[in-house]
Amino acid sequence: MADQNVPPHRPRDDRGWDGRRHPAADGYPTVSYDAPGHPAASHGEHGYPPAGVSRGPQWVGPEGLGRQAFHQPAGSGLPTLDDDGDGDRGRVGRRRALVALGGTAAVVAGGAALAMSPQVRGLFGADTAAGDATGATVTDGTPARPSGQQPSTVRTYTEQNESYMGSRAGAALKKNSPSGGRTFSGPAAAAAETPVTVKTVLAKDPVRHLASRATFGATPKVLADIRRMGIDAWVRQQLDPEKIAPSAAELKLAELPTLKLTSQQLRDQREQLNERGAQPEKEMVDGTLARQIWSERQLYEVMVDFWNDFLHVAADFDGGEAYRNSFDRDVVRKHAMGSYPDMLVAANKHPALLLYLNQNDSRADAVNENLARENLELYSVGVDGGYTEKDVRQAALLQTGRGVDDGKYVFRDERHYRGKVKILGFSHPNESADPKKADQVIDAYITYIALHPSTARYVARSLATRFVSDTPPKSLVDRLAKIYTVNKGSVKPLLMSLFSSSEFWAAVGQKVRRPMEYLVATYRTLGVQPQAGPGFRQGDSKRTAFAQGLRQVHDKLRELGQYPMGQPTPDGYPDVYVAWTSAGTMVNGWNEAADLIAGNRTQFTYTRPEKLVAKPPTTAGAYVDALAQRLVHQKLSARERNLILGVAGVPATAKVDATFDGAVTAVARAILASPQHHLR
Repeated sequence: MADQNVPPHRPRDDRGWDGRRHPAADGYPTVSYDAPGHPAASHGEHGYPPAGVSRGPQWVGPEGLGRQAFHQPAGSGLPTLDDDGDGDRGRVGRRRALVALGGTAAVVAGGAALAMSPQVRGLFGADTAAGDATGATVTDGTPARPSGQQPSTVRTYTEQNESYMGSRAGAALKKNSPSGGRTFSGPAAAAAETPVTVKTVLAKDPVRHLASRATFGATPKVLADIRRMGIDAWVRQQLDPEKIAPSAAELKLAELPTLKLTSQQLRDQREQLNERGAQPEKEMVDGTLARQIWSERQLYEVMVDFWNDFLHVAADFDGGEAYRNSFDRDVVRKHAMGSYPDMLVAANKHPALLLYLNQNDSRADAVNENLARENLELYSVGVDGGYTEKDVRQAALLQTGRGVDDGKYVFRDERHYRGKVKILGFSHPNESADPKKADQVIDAYITYIALHPSTARYVARSLATRFVSDTPPKSLVDRLAKIYTVNKGSVKPLLMSLFSSSEFWAAVGQKVRRPMEYLVATYRTLGVQPQAGPGFRQGDSKRTAFAQGLRQVHDKLRELGQYPMGQPTPDGYPDVYVAWTSAGTMVNGWNEAADLIAGNRTQFTYTRPEKLVAKPPTTAGAYVDALAQRLVHQKLSARERNLILGVAGVPATAKVDATFDGAVTAVARAILASPQHHLR
């Protein structure tokens, strides 16, 4: 395993992924390199700031305000905030309070700052493949450079998470992770019997914890549903998403006309779609955001997002406009709650993955190893899963012949290598002249690596990282790996075991929302509705208000550095908080929250800020308490309450009206900048 203290990077190449990085909307520099693979001198060793140099504000950790490294130097501060025309009253206090509250949450933004530089492994020349790929004689490339490649330096989804956790901040977080653990008879029993001993600013309320982790953000309705149904019944319902009725927003997805089109229809209608300004790969992202915000099938959508990072195909790759929508529908969504081996087999016969990783170019006499390598390195056993470069070469030979013709998956027998192969523990003579049987051998190999013990552990560790902690306890990973193996990669038993574990319920406050999760959670907690508001004016005759609003959300997330299926390289977004460290992006998120509170995106309908609390208290302190309960579903500490009162420039005992004397938008934004909203 490579040095985990070094942010992952992949050398650039002229082929395959284009290496585009998300725009640095915050104005903060991303990691630069003086030469390929070498951080610029100003960044210090490993691309991190030199000793004594701050990247920006202090971070929010599970222990709350100001508990992590990288504190602000004197005289620095956040970018100037828009005060929404509230006048001078409370302006100084507002800025000071926002810096104190949200400046500690810089952790949630700006993935570009430490994003992986893409590596593209291009086509390599090969002599005619023949005979026995397991023998001493090299059957591809040359003896001096057998595969035309060097061992990859890419991190898997889990590996890159671990590489970030090798930082000083990651080491601090590890000290706060729950240790030990056991499995109970069900989620409710685990919740009832598990004490929360870690330090956190979040309420140690199991219902709130479940709603925060198993959805894209708690809402009053979700919390009420869990309490009414009980934890076990709610989890069981979420594990059967097909039985949950579609929401009003999901029915409105018909307003995104390309979502239901097949790849063939998208290809056939390309000119007409272009004339209408329809962009299928973007509408797919728009639709995904709509589901994350408004679907009642929240756990399903969380798992769709998880698999889109784990088995990642970028939305914007060359060909994504025709094929990525189908990959989302027919591979990820179809199997998200089903079987990972089935998902991986389906992915390896889908045009999107075959084109994204250049498998269409691979033939027995000119092998391209991109897909074969990523199948091992990213999508199954992991870079530390026990395979060798020889395994990669033999897998690449075995998978030759698979490709795309006229927009459909094909197996080209004339391009397929025939001869004995051995990859990890899988071996096969691979000599059938029957194309169907030759193709089935590849399926058998893909199924084999999907069920490999290293894959079981890799999936288990990734799931535990997503749902439990940036440093998941070994006890939980070990148990989940066994569940994966016993159930042959089925997803539902894994999730039920995870929710029945003490480690899950003990890990309150141990995850931080990434930029997309923060913004989606903000839409959810504010109760934004998908219907157009009364102030909407139709300015685009080609798209409905709903479609326009979703595209604006999508574009905002591009600015923030994270959107569904947005990572250009095949490793997916990292899921540990030290990977997201831009103060500017954090402030951008706050300002978007202010726009939502004020109802500025008129394509949607909003609850007026003075109506967020049904019966607003008449004193400022009590009103802040009620607004916090409504927006972040718990009380704030006395210190945080006083900071937010500073936003309005009034004491707790001051009399206020329902508009907080005109400051309710600023007060609500400050609450949404608190650690309680940044943590999940």
